[in-house]
Amino acid sequence: MLLPIRTNVRPWRTPYANYVLIAINIGIFLTIAFVTMALQTLPDAAQRIHAWQHRWIGPLMLVPGYWRIWQFLTYAFLHQGLLHILGNMYFLYIFGNNVNDRLGNLGYTVFYLAGAVFSGLGHAMLNWGSTTPTLGASGAVAAVTGAYLVLFPQTLITVLYWFFFIGTIEVPALYFIALKMIVIDNILVRYDFVAYDAHLSGYAFGIGAVLIMLAIGLIQGSNWDLWAMIRRWNRRRQYRDVVSAGYDPFSGTPPATPVEARQVDSQEPANEVFQLRQAISNRIYERNLPAAAELYVQLVKMDPGQVLPRQNLLDIANQLAGDSRSADAAAAYEQFLKHYGPYEHAEQVRLMLGILYMRYLNEPQKAKPHLQAAAEKLSDPGQLKLCTDLLAAIG
Repeated sequence: MLLPIRTNVRPWRTPYANYVLIAINIGIFLTIAFVTMALQTLPDAAQRIHAWQHRWIGPLMLVPGYWRIWQFLTYAFLHQGLLHILGNMYFLYIFGNNVNDRLGNLGYTVFYLAGAVFSGLGHAMLNWGSTTPTLGASGAVAAVTGAYLVLFPQTLITVLYWFFFIGTIEVPALYFIALKMIVIDNILVRYDFVAYDAHLSGYAFGIGAVLIMLAIGLIQGSNWDLWAMIRRWNRRRQYRDVVSAGYDPFSGTPPATPVEARQVDSQEPANEVFQLRQAISNRIYERNLPAAAELYVQLVKMDPGQVLPRQNLLDIANQLAGDSRSADAAAAYEQFLKHYGPYEHAEQVRLMLGILYMRYLNEPQKAKPHLQAAAEKLSDPGQLKLCTDLLAAIG
């Protein structure tokens, strides 16, 4: 058994919408349970319970063969039993809090309800004509989990494993959700009376909808979400294609036209700067950022005017900061702002520069203009408070 028990990312704001949705689901479940228990104390309890469920509960379940428009929403607030609702609400709590934080309370509520509707539509279309009632929040929870995969693919999920022995292991969210929760739990291993098509429809909606919102800028992205990973992969693919065709991306030299020569008198000596840049690109492609950062420091010592592509330079600056090489990191961030000033998240780079100058390099006067510029554009409450606290400390 593999059970996720927590993630290594915490929401900045209280996820009120997620708590309310969990409370509504539990409240409806308890209300139905209490009414059922009350009816059990009356004469002809079985007939009374059947009549009550047929009149009030049955019309709210989704029946693909005889659907009603409201059922695509109401079915998601009904549950078969205690384990059913506990499982759904547990996963909604684990993954929903951070998604709620990123989408906001209203956006998250709309997204959750849309996930319920689309998962119900997918189940109905793939089981057209079925008379088996469907109920449960699993499709909506799957949509939320799919959204978590897109927004936080590189975060770590602590997983409790229980086979011959018990322990925990940390697994990247991308692999755990994609392989364990989607492929294994919903495609490879299946049991009777489980609406797997609703689950898969929910995952498809959650992943697709959030990717589209990131692509069109409806929600703010980051350097670590799935859309950013796809864009980086595409840039690497394009880079490999043009370089393999003979194009020099550093000098802008087009592919050389083959010429016929009878004799080569001499060879141009290898360009050490070019070799360093190429080595940096290779290390980044291999995801070996520490080695790339070390090579970058050598490159700028050799030629301070050398500038890397935007994302590569930002990744290396972040790596240097993480390695506590504050002076080198500050220089890399300064070069980034000099050449890529209009970057959409420049305020976060300026905040990082302010922290480095203030806390690690003891140069508050250099920190001050960066912090002032960051304070004007920062939208995250936590980052803004940190920025204003640092400015207050400078005086």
